[in-house]
Amino acid sequence: MQVIMVRHGESHWNVEQRYQGQADSGLTERGRAQAAQAARTLVEEVGRMETVWSSDLPRARDTAQAYADLTGATVVEDKRLREISVGDWSGRTLEEVAAELPEVVAASKAGLDPRRGGGETFVEQRARVSECLEELAQTGLDQVLVFTHGGSIQVGAAYAAGLPSPGHHSMAPASNCSRTVLRLGGVGHAVVRYNVPLPGGVETY
Repeated sequence: MQVIMVRHGESHWNVEQRYQGQADSGLTERGRAQAAQAARTLVEEVGRMETVWSSDLPRARDTAQAYADLTGATVVEDKRLREISVGDWSGRTLEEVAAELPEVVAASKAGLDPRRGGGETFVEQRARVSECLEELAQTGLDQVLVFTHGGSIQVGAAYAAGLPSPGHHSMAPASNCSRTVLRLGGVGHAVVRYNVPLPGGVETY
């Protein structure tokens, strides 16, 4: 089966270059436009699904709602699809944290897996995301649509690609409302497409 993972639209803290984690700043006006465009694109690509899955964090849930409003789909929330927790880094700027904790930031950028801000590790995030993906693979559906976060997409793709955990460092950051397609089960897991941007119209980064 295929899992289409969609990153949420642009949030206020994306624009302000702040760590979000499991806190939430809400979608910007452009983020809502991205969500609306993503919904239209998804209808063209995968049709009108009766049920979709989403992180329960507002920025992902609101992105999923744009598709639900267009199609009448039911949105099932799952906390396992949340972004990685960055503890007390949430709401702080990238620049501020880099100045205060350069060693931790450098280790993270180098592909190591420190517990940032007292939150989760990427290994822990991958465990819960992959558990959710494996459950979705058992639904008997041919395709599943999931609205989630950049970190969850990175670890989910790393899992499907069979990379040693956490594996996120091998995956480029997903852009707002991009689509990533995973194949789970059958002849094995694989990444079919990764970080496919919205087609023209609403700028993403």
